[in-house]
Amino acid sequence: MKLISWNVNGLRAVLNKNFLEFIEEENPDVLCLQEIKAQEDQLDLDLPGYHVYWNSAQRKGYSGTMTLSKIPALSVRTEMGDERFDHEGRVLTTEFEDYFIVNVYTPNSKRELQRLDERMEFEDLLREYLSKLREEKPVILCGDLNVAHRPIDLNNPDNNRRSAGFTNEERERFDFLLEAGFIDTFRHFYPDTQDAYSWWSYITRARSRNAGWRIDYFVVSEEFLPRIKDAGILSEVLGSDHCPVSLHLH
Repeated sequence: MKLISWNVNGLRAVLNKNFLEFIEEENPDVLCLQEIKAQEDQLDLDLPGYHVYWNSAQRKGYSGTMTLSKIPALSVRTEMGDERFDHEGRVLTTEFEDYFIVNVYTPNSKRELQRLDERMEFEDLLREYLSKLREEKPVILCGDLNVAHRPIDLNNPDNNRRSAGFTNEERERFDFLLEAGFIDTFRHFYPDTQDAYSWWSYITRARSRNAGWRIDYFVVSEEFLPRIKDAGILSEVLGSDHCPVSLHLH
């Protein structure tokens, strides 16, 4: 079974690029998208074989998540319990027979860390939410978590110590998540792999130099680890400033 997560930086934009060909070629069982920047009435999405679940932001052209699954979900949740984040469509939970998939687009702390305090509140709410779900069944968390956890996870850590996505506060919250019983699947399989990134700035043409950040993840609760066969980064896939990441299950 193959799961893929991708921040598409605008679903309508990526539909005009390679998106449908990508789905046909990769044929994922579940595809989680972030930053869709679209609402259901804004496009006619024809994806035979997939059940499509939306969590659009109230503000048009902003944020939003979407999950596509070949298997129908038993339940779908679009709220985490805080209107600030629920209105932005940041968390989309689909329940299946023996696990939850939580598709997340974590708020960016912004330049000069304007949203860092609110981001910390989001992190704490999310961790609490995941822990409660885990009491029911194992959890797969995926998405753009907007943090490079370790220095190995970005190209130039020394010059980014107080940049959004690599602050001590954001990295510490990721530590807290792992300490709560969750596992970063890519680093589980590839603890020392360097130059493995999932986002590159358009502004500096960073992709051609592979001057990137690894901020897109599949994280699973510890008890689900025996089901995990591999995790990957599909860095050759274009169409967004992010590339997809993958998780393979037994």
